[in-house]
Amino acid sequence: MDLQDQLKNLFPDHITEDEPQKNEETTDIWLQDAPIICKYEKRKGKPITILEGYTGAEQDFKKLAKELKTKLSVGGTFKDNKIIVQGDYREKIMQILVTKGFKVKRVGG
Repeated sequence: MDLQDQLKNLFPDHITEDEPQKNEETTDIWLQDAPIICKYEKRKGKPITILEGYTGAEQDFKKLAKELKTKLSVGGTFKDNKIIVQGDYREKIMQILVTKGFKVKRVGG
């Protein structure tokens, strides 16, 4: 056992330059060419963020809605092929979607 193997045993989480980094943002959700539309509205005086325009399977869009809600720690729903998130989280949602590989278009404000 050489020094490299001993170090791997001592520090299993350490990533060396030889090993490719694993991307934690990979997902099994279908990526589309057209951008997802991210817009802001107020309903009953409260701000909401709406995502629409996803052309993939409905189950994939529901998974994406659940991921976004858990990452942002906010409430929301999925209805009429739209993700509705409570609060104005356009910037954060757009960053999350871009890191996943989606194209996002900001509409309004």
